[in-house]
Amino acid sequence: MSARAMSPVLVGRWAELGKLDAALAEAPGAVLVGGDAGLGKTRLIREFTKVVDGQRAKVLAGGCLELGSDGLPFAPFTTVLRGLVRDIGIDGVAALVPRGDTGLLARLLPEFGEPESDEASDEERARLFEVMLALLERLAERETVVLVVEDAHWADRSTRDLLAFLVRNLGIAPVLIVVTYRTDELHRTHPLRPLLAGLERVERVRRMEIEPLSRADVATLVAELLGAPPTAGLVERIAARSEGNPLFIEALLDDDGTLACELPESLRDLLLAGVQRLPEETQDVLRDASGGGTRIEHALLAAVTRLDDTALARVLRPAVAANILVVEGDGYAFRHALIREAVHDDLLPGEYTRLHKRYAEALEEDPGLVPAGRSWVELSYHWNAAHDSTWALVASWRAAAEARKAVAYAECLAMLSRVLELWDQVPDAEARIDASHVKVLQDAATAADQAGEYDRGLKLATAALRELEAEAEPDPEHRALLLELRGRMRYQMARPGFLEDIRAAADALPADPPTVLRARALATLANYVRVTVDMETGRRAAAEALETARRLGDPVTEAEALVTAFCVDIDYASDAMLAEVEDAAEHSGNHRVLLRYYVIKSHFLEGAGRHEEAAAVAGRGTELAREYGVARTQGTFMSINQAEPLVSLGRWDEALAVLNHAVEQDPAVTTRTSLLVLSGWIALARGDVAAAKSRLVPSREIMKVKAKWLKTQDYFAALWLEANIALAEGRPEAALDAVRPVLEKQGLPDDARYAWPALITGVAACAELGDASPGELRRIEERAAGLRCVGPLQDAHRLMFAAELARARGDLDTLAWDEAAAAWETLGNPYYRARALLRAAEAAVVDGDHDGAAERLRVVTDLAAGLGAVPLGEQAADLLRRTRTPRRDASVPLGLTPREFEVLRLVADGRSNRDIAEALFISVKTASVHVSNILGKLDVTSRGEAAATAHRLALFTANGHSPRVEA
Repeated sequence: MSARAMSPVLVGRWAELGKLDAALAEAPGAVLVGGDAGLGKTRLIREFTKVVDGQRAKVLAGGCLELGSDGLPFAPFTTVLRGLVRDIGIDGVAALVPRGDTGLLARLLPEFGEPESDEASDEERARLFEVMLALLERLAERETVVLVVEDAHWADRSTRDLLAFLVRNLGIAPVLIVVTYRTDELHRTHPLRPLLAGLERVERVRRMEIEPLSRADVATLVAELLGAPPTAGLVERIAARSEGNPLFIEALLDDDGTLACELPESLRDLLLAGVQRLPEETQDVLRDASGGGTRIEHALLAAVTRLDDTALARVLRPAVAANILVVEGDGYAFRHALIREAVHDDLLPGEYTRLHKRYAEALEEDPGLVPAGRSWVELSYHWNAAHDSTWALVASWRAAAEARKAVAYAECLAMLSRVLELWDQVPDAEARIDASHVKVLQDAATAADQAGEYDRGLKLATAALRELEAEAEPDPEHRALLLELRGRMRYQMARPGFLEDIRAAADALPADPPTVLRARALATLANYVRVTVDMETGRRAAAEALETARRLGDPVTEAEALVTAFCVDIDYASDAMLAEVEDAAEHSGNHRVLLRYYVIKSHFLEGAGRHEEAAAVAGRGTELAREYGVARTQGTFMSINQAEPLVSLGRWDEALAVLNHAVEQDPAVTTRTSLLVLSGWIALARGDVAAAKSRLVPSREIMKVKAKWLKTQDYFAALWLEANIALAEGRPEAALDAVRPVLEKQGLPDDARYAWPALITGVAACAELGDASPGELRRIEERAAGLRCVGPLQDAHRLMFAAELARARGDLDTLAWDEAAAAWETLGNPYYRARALLRAAEAAVVDGDHDGAAERLRVVTDLAAGLGAVPLGEQAADLLRRTRTPRRDASVPLGLTPREFEVLRLVADGRSNRDIAEALFISVKTASVHVSNILGKLDVTSRGEAAATAHRLALFTANGHSPRVEA
């Protein structure tokens, strides 16, 4: 195969180039470029970046590296950072990150110094992600940035997480992220599949599939490769054999214009054909190079082959000339990963083992042969491939420590899992790494917790506890740490037993002498017990944790205990304790504790009906989260508390902006539930029932939780939304079904705050059902009677409930509805005020006060228009039109009231109670009461007799008006 075996021009990809160009013009955004191996994804991206780099954009490129089954943590991003340092220097990069602090970047690139510690918290990982985003955005303020991440099918978990974070959080700075991946690698359980599916739902993300070349494009490519028109029939044979794959076309075509391999037995044979025509010594070096991955440094290859620079260059020249290898910086890369895979897979078993042993020995002798941060993970890979269990175990243990330092928790877990797999094969394993098997299990469980691999973490923690408890004298502190870790993971997975673990962790530590570890365990117990009905245990644990923390002078645990104590007995009528909590949080010096304080303060203010203050405090908390570098991670939970008061205040568009951005971060189920319920409620209030139902489906995940606890904020709220959707669709029975669990689950934390709205919806459903639901109405009333009503917000809900209860019993009480409307107006809630005023207007119409009704309805119409609450506005407008029609005198026949006369007219027309209720804007129950009164006054026993009486007396003309009643 000659040097012209790769086309000098790109063929058949102009449409794809156009899409990339359009995406660049519309940046920020992302393009996900997929296609089978060999279709030319890399060639396409190189053509695109060659055109735009330095002209229209700054191109930053990095690729994911294949290393057995273990990707290298953050590999493409370390490449990007290394390139930036080379271009603009350390100081130049420092100028692009907040406050010039490059300390976090040291976890990715040693050029930025040493990390502050080998251990890293979730907060540091979150801040690292924020720093990377800020770096890109600030660089884009100078010129448009194109970030290319190639071969994402090999991406490690940490790379996938960071990539998802960047794509989801692109602001207004012109940053285009281009990701390539092999579609033929994405088997059903491939970890990239859910990431791609999630990113596709993000605004400004487009997906592009590279298709095989057409017959015409194959002819063009063949002509370009040959430098002359192809002979007759050649294009057809190549098109049929290659199926339009450019890599296969180049491999099939020989330099004399014939097929290079007439009948290859397999794709591997086809790809090896070009290699096998090279000199034998070149083939030997290519086999050596295949063990180092898709790209290998020149110095490392020289060490493995034991050739000097001159000899190595001479031997490799034919491979470069034949386009099997390409020169990249100070190293070489196979032109396509498939070629490397074919060469590597062609090794005999003994050759394979010896080759990887040589790689390992070369790296042991000189770790600097690979970029900093990669040596231990590569040693783990090579020693494992060489079947040397002892050194593979040692290297894997060290690689785990490096991954932990780089906040690459999933990769840390992978390395520790390898240590555990090799443990029994190494007799002196504990001495080799200076750590016991229990210690490795605990570290692996901790890494699983940090990586979100909770199911695996539970198994590891349980195994560690089993081994520890089998010891003659198990260390109580070690046992407590493992129990707390397992309990925390069970809580995250909503699994039973989490509380028992946390309680056992506290009990495992003696109260005397007091220790910080016990104080923290008690604070954790108090925090977790809040989601059960055992509030007394929470109070005692919080009190002891607070006392112990103060005795030992531990400000962080003291602040944690104060926050928890406040939440255990939250009193929406008093904020006296908040000042003490704030002071402790401020003095703790702990960002996480301070952010937690802003969460509980904004939660308290919203629950107290102080919506403006709640929105301001949550906004300040979000600003602090941004300052600490966790706005888009830990700050996501704050979005609930920021959006909820905005919804209450009727600032729905602002609330939706907050909610939509938070949902894009793919938060945990409990956080996501609250976000979806709020956005679903806005959609429903604006008349978009379909959108509300689409939010309900994922928010109902919380109902599937099989545990002994449920958070009312999530559980009751999701039921409340479901009930309101059912009412909007005219399904009151389904609404009652949705509310029923609220009647059964009593005594949960924050019960009243989240039960009241659901109970109000339940009563409204009973009003629609009329006499069909007396038992349900009684149960709802009994549940409401047991609620402790605290604070003005709950008072407003109570007034709304009382008015709705009267309506369900057939009594439209104008005064009750006006009182509820006034309470909502005082709180600044325009939507609930409008709903109460609409009911008050209906009651006024029944009372004959049409002027009063019209006055209320005009207010409702204005409020609904400002909110975009279309259904509410339409109801008000329709009723307002009715109040403006000529009214009849009250002197109607047979002793009937004007309203009863209207009901009788509809009964005579054969209308049901539900039809009557809809026509007159009254409840089904009220319609039923009117019908009963009519039967009594006419001295008849059925609706049919009443209709017959009306017809016999000719009470109504054809147009439905009484000739006896003065217009």
